[in-house]
Amino acid sequence: MRSILLALSLITPLHAADLSAESWTSPSGAKVIYRLAVPEKPEAGKTYPLVLFLHGAGERGTDNSSHLKHGVTPILNGAEKIHEPCFLIAPQCPPNQWWADPNEAKRGLKAADQPNPTIEALLALVADFSKSHPVDPKRFYVTGISMGGFGTWDMLGRAPEKIAAAIPICGGGDPKLAQKFKDVPIWAFHGEADPVVPLAATTDMIDALKKAGGSPKVTIYPGVEHESWKPAYDDPALIRWMFDQKKK
Repeated sequence: MRSILLALSLITPLHAADLSAESWTSPSGAKVIYRLAVPEKPEAGKTYPLVLFLHGAGERGTDNSSHLKHGVTPILNGAEKIHEPCFLIAPQCPPNQWWADPNEAKRGLKAADQPNPTIEALLALVADFSKSHPVDPKRFYVTGISMGGFGTWDMLGRAPEKIAAAIPICGGGDPKLAQKFKDVPIWAFHGEADPVVPLAATTDMIDALKKAGGSPKVTIYPGVEHESWKPAYDDPALIRWMFDQKKK
């Protein structure tokens, strides 16, 4: 894995394609291709937050490009506007795979209590990347849309101790595991009229977290269908909230 610092000019709005194309192979042989954004002017001795963005099912592939269609640009431009330089890793899921398999109703996860090599490879990538870059271990954030929303919920169940905040958008998880990550700051989003992933996928998780003693945030957009990530990532309040969260 190249250990480079890509100079990103944020004087004008960032284009996601400007991110460096990277690949990484785990000791077990799992390969991850991803795009990387880094702080424009890193300061010696300073650490920076790391955002992991998980794309949706429509952007799966091997081109290390099409998964930049949604989410990446507004997140980075939002960070720039509030003067929060950060690392961002945007991996691409291979064709015919899922970050985490949804159940048949797309209301939750099929096997969140079983091993998930795809998510485990991403966690290993983050751990390896953090060893060679000035990443703040108290500010690792996970967010994803649709399929990536399911992946975000799945990752919460596997590594809650590592995650400073999670933003799952129009995805679902396993309510039975809510106790494991009830103390992680979570802000979930969903469109009320979503025809692809039912609203209950999000509300089931919010209800389970509250029942477990958690205090998750949730925003439901009236009349909005599947692309609830558009208003979510365009909201400065969300970007500010995310970067304000820190592990204790």
